[in-house]
Amino acid sequence: MKILVLSHRFYPDVGGIEVNSEVLSEAFHQYGHEVQLVTWTKERGDKKFPFQILRNPDAFTLLKANKWADVVFENNVCLRLSWPRLFIKRPSVIALNNWINRVDGNIAWQDKLKYRWLKQCSAVIAVSNAVKNKCFDKAIVIGNPYRSDLFKVENTVKNRCSDFVFLGRLVSDKGADLAIHAFRKLIDIRQNAGKPLYDTYLTIIGEGPELAPLKKLVKDTELEDSVHFQGVLKGQYLVNCLNRHRFLLVPSIWEEPFGNVALEGMACGLIPIVSNGGGLPEAVGEAGLIFQSGDVDSLASMMESIYENVGKQSQIYKKIKTHLANHSAEVVAAKYLNVFQTAMQS
Repeated sequence: MKILVLSHRFYPDVGGIEVNSEVLSEAFHQYGHEVQLVTWTKERGDKKFPFQILRNPDAFTLLKANKWADVVFENNVCLRLSWPRLFIKRPSVIALNNWINRVDGNIAWQDKLKYRWLKQCSAVIAVSNAVKNKCFDKAIVIGNPYRSDLFKVENTVKNRCSDFVFLGRLVSDKGADLAIHAFRKLIDIRQNAGKPLYDTYLTIIGEGPELAPLKKLVKDTELEDSVHFQGVLKGQYLVNCLNRHRFLLVPSIWEEPFGNVALEGMACGLIPIVSNGGGLPEAVGEAGLIFQSGDVDSLASMMESIYENVGKQSQIYKKIKTHLANHSAEVVAAKYLNVFQTAMQS
């Protein structure tokens, strides 16, 4: 097949959709298909790709790429790139990686236009049942892949010397403050029960507008010796840091459409503890723990339940390998390719 991938943003931009576009396009190529990727991102970065990338295209380039393609894959709705479909009829598949609404939950005219666009394509893929149920009930559910070439257990890291880690932008919706409050409560629970704490730490990876308030919260809760802020980490530095921890906290208040961070943490040997909103429960399946979104007591209780429970940890570790296998680039890309082939035959 000649597959045209439309990705509003792409490498070197960083984000979930950008990563999915990269991982899937490389997997399509590995399966022997021709791939062209179109994006508005002008910067090229240092990384080389085995497929052609058309950056910041003009109208002629878009029309030419659509004529070349056997199937057009729109990774999230991007109308400014996909308009040639109005003039050049090709099988089209759209993957929904996000909710179709404004931040406040309202449906604006742009969202209504996206819904009309979805109804006119050959097939729609949703990254979780949560997205399917909320946005497009006829969608085919295919969970996201993760970068198995990067996120893995590192044999060079001998000791998981820290316990809990939070990874994400430091904004209120991501719940880093909830992680800090729950961590304080965990310490109090164990101290009041006379249980050992060892060297218990919480690491926070990321930056954002909530950094100063979060540091103040750490000071107010007397956790300055136990909570460490690492800033933004990328690539192997991030992988090495994750490998030094045992549990990943994903306490998002906002309903995540899926939650790639959970897969990345599992691949580095961590047990994820995630909120029950959106697609996060699907991202971890049975290979993690789920708590009530926004509930500090629920999160602290889940952290306590796994902290010293070697048997429970062992059970989850056994499930992680199978769960990750189902989200490998090869498995996920094969599911996408089946959808493409069906779209071409219809």
